[in-house]
Amino acid sequence: MGVPGDLWKVLVLWGLLEHWPFCSSQGRHTLPVLWIMPFTDDPGCGNITEATLPAVHLAQQHLRKQPAPLCNYELEIHLVNSQCDNAKGLKAFFDAICHGPKYFIIFGGVCPSVTSIIAESLQGWNLVQLSFAVTAAAFEEKGRYPHFFRMVPSDNALHPAVIQFVRHYNWNRVGILTQDGQGFTEVQRDLRKGLLWAQIQIAATQSFIYDPSASLRMLKEKDVRIIIGLFKESTAARIFCGAYHLGMFSSRYQWIIPRWNQRDWWVNRGTVNCSSLSLLKAVEGSISVDFEPLSSKQTRGISGMTPQEYQREYDMLCVGKGVTSSRFHGFAYDGIWVITKALVRVLEAVTHNDKYSKHRNYTVSDEELSQMLIQAMSETTFLGVTGQVMFRNGERMGIIRFTQLQDGREIQVGEYNTIEDRLELSKNMRFTATGPPRDRTLVLRQRRQINIVVYSILSAVTILAVLMASSFLFFNMKHRHHRVIKMSSPFINNLIILGGMLSCSFIILLGLDGSLISDGSFETLCTIRPWILTIGYTMAFGAMFAKTWRVHAIFKNVQLKKKVLKDLRLLVVVGGMLLIDVSILTCWHIIDPLRRTVEEYRTEPDSNGNDIALHTFVERCESAHMSTWLAIVCSYKGVLMVLGCFLSWETQHVSIAVLNDSRYIGWSVYNVGIMSLIGAPASFLTRELPNVQFCVVALAIIIATTGTLCLLFMPKLLLLNAESVSQFPGFPFCQRKMEAEPWRCSSAPNTSGLEELHNYNQLLRKRLLELDSELEEINMQLGNIPVPCNLLESSAEYVVITHADVSAGKCSTLPEATKTDDDHLRDINSPERIQRRLSVQLPILHHAYLLSIGGVNASLTSPTTPLGSPAASP
Repeated sequence: MGVPGDLWKVLVLWGLLEHWPFCSSQGRHTLPVLWIMPFTDDPGCGNITEATLPAVHLAQQHLRKQPAPLCNYELEIHLVNSQCDNAKGLKAFFDAICHGPKYFIIFGGVCPSVTSIIAESLQGWNLVQLSFAVTAAAFEEKGRYPHFFRMVPSDNALHPAVIQFVRHYNWNRVGILTQDGQGFTEVQRDLRKGLLWAQIQIAATQSFIYDPSASLRMLKEKDVRIIIGLFKESTAARIFCGAYHLGMFSSRYQWIIPRWNQRDWWVNRGTVNCSSLSLLKAVEGSISVDFEPLSSKQTRGISGMTPQEYQREYDMLCVGKGVTSSRFHGFAYDGIWVITKALVRVLEAVTHNDKYSKHRNYTVSDEELSQMLIQAMSETTFLGVTGQVMFRNGERMGIIRFTQLQDGREIQVGEYNTIEDRLELSKNMRFTATGPPRDRTLVLRQRRQINIVVYSILSAVTILAVLMASSFLFFNMKHRHHRVIKMSSPFINNLIILGGMLSCSFIILLGLDGSLISDGSFETLCTIRPWILTIGYTMAFGAMFAKTWRVHAIFKNVQLKKKVLKDLRLLVVVGGMLLIDVSILTCWHIIDPLRRTVEEYRTEPDSNGNDIALHTFVERCESAHMSTWLAIVCSYKGVLMVLGCFLSWETQHVSIAVLNDSRYIGWSVYNVGIMSLIGAPASFLTRELPNVQFCVVALAIIIATTGTLCLLFMPKLLLLNAESVSQFPGFPFCQRKMEAEPWRCSSAPNTSGLEELHNYNQLLRKRLLELDSELEEINMQLGNIPVPCNLLESSAEYVVITHADVSAGKCSTLPEATKTDDDHLRDINSPERIQRRLSVQLPILHHAYLLSIGGVNASLTSPTTPLGSPAASP
């Protein structure tokens, strides 16, 4: 069977392996490896080839000291210059493949663009590539790069470490600041996916091209405290300069940024308007995340050396050759070991299969060889100078290191093992005295509630007002048969008192909020409150309105007819008002019931400078169409209030102390009206200030209630206890100062004994004489006929004198005006005098108080009976 020409080298190596059981300098054979690297200091790459070459030489030296079969081979490295240029790098790769020798593996690759082009074409050449310096996340896509391996962890490999670090400090809210670019965009996308999977809130994601000021300002406005940065070292100075001016540093902020190769990058940054000291202050305490270039453990690896011993040898070679160190040198060293072990394993497998194969001339195709090499590298594991070397889907599972900038020096504070998914933090981590920063401003929810002291004081005042109302109610019921109380409608007064007590109880219910009762109880109060206030207001104000209406109906009767408005009609008026209230409230609570709602207010920083914010809220009783229902209720109550004030103004001069309390009713209506006009708008304007609103409403209700009750019942208490009331029935005395004014009636003077009564009788007689004189003057003006009118109607309801009667001569001549006072007193009780007085005073009595006292007493049979005698009539 023929052997394919492209596999001749495999058979040769197999034959050599059969005859080399021992390592010797003469019998060691080389394995060609293509090393693609840039030779110049290009941006982003640097002279990494020169810095990693000593590490490669050390690896070859240490491999020669290993037992067979590793010591039987030596890698023959063919270095090709990619120049970090896509075209030049691809041409160099094609030239190396075409001009031979045949390579099994490609080592290196630094520039992502050149490496991407070559790695994407490896499958066509049946080659495998191992890179030790490319960290771009795009190479994780194995659909495009199935033959690509790398020794250094990718940029995305840092994300699980960052997420574990964030979760360790219970940070649930972070922000991401990204420099605009394709590489950073892919990294940001993977980071966001990991954060969302870990249920960590991404408060803001900001990107920038050159000036990061706007992005930083947006992060601050959104109160981002934990900031994950994805940007280059060249832009770090501008970012932290902006952070310094915005105050986004110190103990309130935590920056998590990549680690850069250049030390003291903040020194001598003349391109920004910040000094080195300002930049250092802004970056102080930041956490840098990077793969661990060299293991920190004092453990001997596959080479028989500890990482620290290897570091010393590498540094000596660098000093001897005059080159600077590179952070990728440890990965290049372990990469040589990975290639050697994989190739040896493949050759051992080929030798074993050929030795025990049933077919002669056993051959392996290039495709099979590449697959065997991929499998061998995927299963390679050993302890190297960079830690445990292990691959998963072509990606290195390495160690992620955390460092913190403390006093201008980078201190390692922890590491994350990607293989075991374990985070270890040391005691070197430094925070302020208060500990790690918060992931956001601590927001304290604060209920805008009524102060307990204010509530207690006003509740005590309310209880006193209720006790006072109760005493008035007891007084009114106890003395309801007394003439003074009975004339003022005690049943209507009871309604006023009960309405005031209900209104006062509304104050106690209004002050109960979520700080004192549960949410369910609060919602129940939402239903009860409008009923209590509305019914209480209608009972108190409606009763006063009814009494005012009765006074107005009596004393403003233009037809001078007798009207009798009993208490039953007043109760019907109040009942009608209550029926309207019940109908409105029932429809309200059936169609659009009141519910407990919470109104949130803007979060405000603490005035004392603490790192907290206060988010206040207010509990309210509201419905979907609250304004509509309030407009209906207020309109109805407003009409009653305006009408009540109008009736009170119309009857403001009416005052009969022992018969009714019209004047005090009017004052009470004014009092309630003013308090309503003040309390309702003030309550709406102070709805955001519960303490002020509660005080305004409570004081308005207390003043209106207590003022009304005191105006109505204090005069009755004084009048009931007065000695004059107990001894004299209070015959009304009516007078007016001017003819245009209405008659004003008041009680009799507080006199006692027969002498005082006799004097009072004489006073009344003189008043009758004055009335006779006025009547004579009126007759003289009308017809110049001094005769009185004897026109007393049979009904005795009222008598009037008209000009027509005087002209017709129906009046007799009056007595001579030249008579002395004694003659007038002797003739005062003559029938003519009596008829003359009745003709003038009966209309006055009818208009003023005749309806209240029930007309002329029938016992007054003889006007000659002395008023002071025991048989005198009132």
